[in-house]
Amino acid sequence: MSKLITSPTSRRGFFSGAAALAVGASLPAAGPVLAKAPLAGSQAPYFYRFALGQAEVSVVSDGPLPLGDPGSNFAGVSKEEVYKMLETNFLPKDNVVLEQNIPIVNFGDRLVMFDTGMGFSKAFGPTTGRLLKSMQEAGINPGDIDAIVCSHAHIDHIGGICSAEGKAHFPNAQIYLSQTDFDFWTDESKLGSPLKAFIEHARANLLPVRDRIVFFKDGQEFLPGVQAIAAPGHTFGHHIFLVSSGGKSFAFLGDLTHHAVLLLEKPLMEFAYDSDPKQAAQSRVKLLGMLAESKTPVMSYHFAWPGFGNLARAGEGFRYYPAPMQMLRG
Repeated sequence: MSKLITSPTSRRGFFSGAAALAVGASLPAAGPVLAKAPLAGSQAPYFYRFALGQAEVSVVSDGPLPLGDPGSNFAGVSKEEVYKMLETNFLPKDNVVLEQNIPIVNFGDRLVMFDTGMGFSKAFGPTTGRLLKSMQEAGINPGDIDAIVCSHAHIDHIGGICSAEGKAHFPNAQIYLSQTDFDFWTDESKLGSPLKAFIEHARANLLPVRDRIVFFKDGQEFLPGVQAIAAPGHTFGHHIFLVSSGGKSFAFLGDLTHHAVLLLEKPLMEFAYDSDPKQAAQSRVKLLGMLAESKTPVMSYHFAWPGFGNLARAGEGFRYYPAPMQMLRG
């Protein structure tokens, strides 16, 4: 600028011209205003794609799952501290809303889906149960799913396998689950317990497809590119999965941690729906530590959409770094 405006006269001309522009900008525009438009009132389709080595991952959603008061669902610290942690991270403290992020991995020769959402149950409100709609938006036919991998048998993970009438939504899929969880959550003798709703929905979704259920074991690569890793506590048969293709991997966390702040900053906190909260916390600390140390990306079922990112140690816990969404793909 100093080379372009060299004389006092030219500098005065520049600033007087700028002032005139400012005055002109403050005058009302002539003619009608044409920029008005109605509010769209809609959102983008509920899916997101990214590459994993030679595979393609399509994350689809079963819809937001509102839990309610975080002070009643997360324990191990005072309610006041729970609310403060949320406020510090610019999150509402009156209601914790979890996403349901369902990755469908196209390995080239097969489509593998991880967990299935709430299905026909509205136990957590009307916003859940949109898996099939999200798949339609993503252009994925339920009949093309070859395998369904279940982290555990809770209602919000196996609820989308069958319709309310007992018809399989994914007629060509084999279903993979730990035998521990199958035996526990389909046990008819538990129907008279406080777990009744969970037992009913597990039976409604798993028993009609019993002949297509395959049990995996800890450490087993039960499908090419999919390895089971035991993470007990949330349920006794809960597992996470290492998903790999072409030298790239991520860990599907299932319900190892439900919240990107509360159960990461303080991983020894407890969650109301854990079968064994102490064991769940131990699994969380151990496995999150391994993933952070190895810098393995994570795909979280319940983190903010689309749930893909990385973990790092931070103080007594961990911090989640969401991966940038790549909206343009060559």
